[in-house]
Amino acid sequence: MVLLLACLAILFPLWIVVVTSLSSRKTIDEAGGLVMIPKDITFVAYQELLSGGQVTRATLVSLGVTLVGTVFSMAVSVLCAYGLSRTGSLGHRWLLMVLLATMFFSAGLIPTYLLVQSLGLTDTYLALILPSAISVFNILVLRGFFMGISQELIDSARIDGAGDLRILRQIVLPLSRAVVAVITLFYAVGYWSAWFNASLYLNDQDMLPLQNVMIQLVQKQEAPVGLGQAIKTGELSGLAVQMAVMVMALLPVAVLSPFVQKHFKKGMLTGAVKG
Repeated sequence: MVLLLACLAILFPLWIVVVTSLSSRKTIDEAGGLVMIPKDITFVAYQELLSGGQVTRATLVSLGVTLVGTVFSMAVSVLCAYGLSRTGSLGHRWLLMVLLATMFFSAGLIPTYLLVQSLGLTDTYLALILPSAISVFNILVLRGFFMGISQELIDSARIDGAGDLRILRQIVLPLSRAVVAVITLFYAVGYWSAWFNASLYLNDQDMLPLQNVMIQLVQKQEAPVGLGQAIKTGELSGLAVQMAVMVMALLPVAVLSPFVQKHFKKGMLTGAVKG
């Protein structure tokens, strides 16, 4: 019963958001706001949002930043974690201490902004990737998993003439699919949900990702391009548009999570057995 109530507490607000986004202006006006019972289902809000305006452009920006950023972050994290997992590598201990220090101490917001500005990254998409590209926590998780792989297996490959990159590509990564899938999901969700870097480093409205457009719309700062007139003429309900943008922002995470869930459970069980 406790689990059932917890699930209902999570799913009920999501249900309201989805139903409201699919409701006509008349249904929303009759309900006095948020709609709980489906009636007069319509996809007008989604059609308008995906008709090539600001929301469509912001969605493409978020998808591009998420894809490129996740690939870059995973490449650097895997290489760093593998190097740190080889306890005999050059400078292993000092590099590990430096990484751990960054988890507790940071330069602060203003020095970080000045650094990004001095590098000429403001009003560029790199500003959405590089400042938060690496998570030390994710590197440590990967490192711990890599250290759990049998050293004899790696030594036998090295005797056969395999180099570190080949060992990583053909032995370590195939044995670490579970943890790699989970960390990939962590990075992807982080990039998709990020909005703070864009609010700091981007001044061009056409470059804003979906999350920032959603914030503007929910706070009623500015209606997406092409929708303001439709809302004024009564073709659309502003509330339906807000809920539709929220659904679009939640949909990729909701779709990808079930596919990674099996890897997440496998990684947890493997870690428990090795621990």
